[in-house]
Amino acid sequence: MFLMASTLQVDLAFTPASSFGAVTPSFKVLFGEPVERERYSPPAAMSLLDYGWLYALHARSSIQRGKVWQAEYMIGMVRDQVLAAACVRFGLPWREARGMDRLPAQEKHRLEAALVRSLEPVELRRALKAVTDCLVDEIEHADPALARRIEPALRELGVGKTGHR
Repeated sequence: MFLMASTLQVDLAFTPASSFGAVTPSFKVLFGEPVERERYSPPAAMSLLDYGWLYALHARSSIQRGKVWQAEYMIGMVRDQVLAAACVRFGLPWREARGMDRLPAQEKHRLEAALVRSLEPVELRRALKAVTDCLVDEIEHADPALARRIEPALRELGVGKTGHR
């Protein structure tokens, strides 16, 4: 990768001819002869959400211990996992936030509340509750039975919804 003075980024990649081909729908051939390759499948949503509850637990502990920067980081990690899983659910690119801006407005709107606006403990708790609610909603899309089981545990942490839809 090269970063030009004009901020243009130039990426170069090399691969053997036997491996030159599309693995994602966004692959565009400009020149050369691609070979047929097995398409890359997006991950299961739960593989992206698996750590969400753990990050939420760490965020709560960080708030209680006065580690406000760590709490903010962990809340962001939960939010990133939820956004990535939503991208998978809507068939959008999930890596590196590439599809997040193309999510439906209501999906993005519900996660706006999960943005941390200050490092005050009350604000961190508010954002943690909001992101945990979004996590439960996204788990519900991926695995309704798991959502029913995990929601009470998240509520016990003091961060979950007050009622399940």
